[in-house]
Amino acid sequence: MQAHTDATRAYTKRFDAVLAHIDANLEGDLSLDTLSHIAHFSRFHFHRQFAAYVGVPVARYVQLMRLRRAAHRLAAQDACTVLDAALDAGFDSPEAFSRAFKRAFGMAPSAFRQHPNWQVWSATFVVPYLTRKLTMQVRIIDFSETRVAALEHCGPTGLVNESVRKFIDWRKQSGQSPIETSRTFGIPRGNPDTTPADDFRFDICGEINEPVAPNAYGVRELVIPGGRCAVVRHIGSTDHVGESIYPIYRDWLPSSGEELRDHPLFFHYLSAWPETPHDQWQTDIYLPLV
Repeated sequence: MQAHTDATRAYTKRFDAVLAHIDANLEGDLSLDTLSHIAHFSRFHFHRQFAAYVGVPVARYVQLMRLRRAAHRLAAQDACTVLDAALDAGFDSPEAFSRAFKRAFGMAPSAFRQHPNWQVWSATFVVPYLTRKLTMQVRIIDFSETRVAALEHCGPTGLVNESVRKFIDWRKQSGQSPIETSRTFGIPRGNPDTTPADDFRFDICGEINEPVAPNAYGVRELVIPGGRCAVVRHIGSTDHVGESIYPIYRDWLPSSGEELRDHPLFFHYLSAWPETPHDQWQTDIYLPLV
């Protein structure tokens, strides 16, 4: 029994090394020969072993990861053109890239760039290994009731950062929720993928331990209720946090036996902004449970 467990761990470790190499070298040589050598498997069997472990063939996985990175760039970087994304993903022309992108994700890259829809993304971008990895990271915790100062953002998600800067100004001016010592939260009051842009609301929050003083910023006091929550950590820019949210609803929740409480999900931002690079941001996503 122990020998079987050790063999399984060794097998997993070898494939994790391959997947880490792919993730770190998307612009490099990711041929079958290179990847089978990293895994210490024979080239003859590697492609079948990879497909069994990950859920898609190796060539398909590499292309999806390159398209995924391109989608992140299109959604998050205004200066990134479709041509830039195509070349970055290893395509010789934007036409070939657009065809592959639309085939994989159901929409053209130019349309996705204008309106990044992570709900559609989640419905089409299903890689069993990635889903398994994410849902295995879900934790159930007891969240303590937390008093926060909140500034409500009203309008398109693309303007949220303007409201964030306004809230930071209040924190610095008031001294009531010091950025260095107080937790920072966000509460979306609706799904940005389905709510009309002008109707979207988002509370930008900072932990407090005293009443919010009258102010000209529109900052008010809220309470995030305590209770059981499912928590999963999102790594990377919050511009594509939906990529971590939807698999929890789609894959983890139906088989978990849990029920959602009547309170919106919320975010706990663990990284300093703007000191931490976008691709290294860490955000805990909380789903309140009954």
